[in-house]
Amino acid sequence: MQELSVGVKGFNIRYKESGREHAVSTTKRHILFIHGIGSSSDRWLDIPDALARYFHTVSVDLIGFGGSDKPATMNYTIKNLAEFILEFMDKVKIDDGRTAIVGHSLGGYIAAEVAMQKRDTLERLVLIDSSGMLEKPTPLLEEYLDAALSPSYEKVKKVFEQMTSYPFAILPILIELFIKRMESPGAKHAFKSAFLDSTGNRIDLARLNSIGDMPALILWGSDDRVIPVEHSKLFKQVFRNAPVEIIENGGHAPFAEKPALVCEILHSFIS
Repeated sequence: MQELSVGVKGFNIRYKESGREHAVSTTKRHILFIHGIGSSSDRWLDIPDALARYFHTVSVDLIGFGGSDKPATMNYTIKNLAEFILEFMDKVKIDDGRTAIVGHSLGGYIAAEVAMQKRDTLERLVLIDSSGMLEKPTPLLEEYLDAALSPSYEKVKKVFEQMTSYPFAILPILIELFIKRMESPGAKHAFKSAFLDSTGNRIDLARLNSIGDMPALILWGSDDRVIPVEHSKLFKQVFRNAPVEIIENGGHAPFAEKPALVCEILHSFIS
């Protein structure tokens, strides 16, 4: 896996890439991984690398997050983040209609918006514990916002433990890295701006229904307390032909808790 950067809309964007050699073949396809709020491309662990045996994989740090630039003047709306992703796809040459977008949480909402804005750039859509159907923030999301804007070790630890089915797996380094990133210039603004827009504005169902026949996969952790598993049914009402995979004993990021299982599900669906 290569760690790279590219200029998008005048800002430096960090991303990781594997399997670029596969992209030269018309029989090979791309996978773009988009992380959730407060996260980065690192969250996908070695799943993109494992799938690079079969696909060209790219995992991006959204503008405002991870190692990408965090402009304090930007309004981090879903619409603006989707436009950023579309330009990023053009820059890294994965907008040829052979791309599957895998979006987690906030990334799922962005992925759906990308599909609605420019469907012909995509082949498949994977929504993992996706936001977009919230009418207001859940209590745990409110706790997460507070922990991000005024981070302390104990606050972040408490929130992270509630997000997973395996609290003992939350390592101190994960907490410390999150706090370090939130203290970087522009990070808190990006988090709050994206949070308010994604939890305060429900997805336009009429527009979403316009892509309801798109090949899609809905994947959810059974024990998600950030965006409860019932939200998978709301997406299923739109993507009627989409398989729904519920990861038992999985929290808000089931791919981080059961990477081998989720990797196999992704491989099977995208293949």
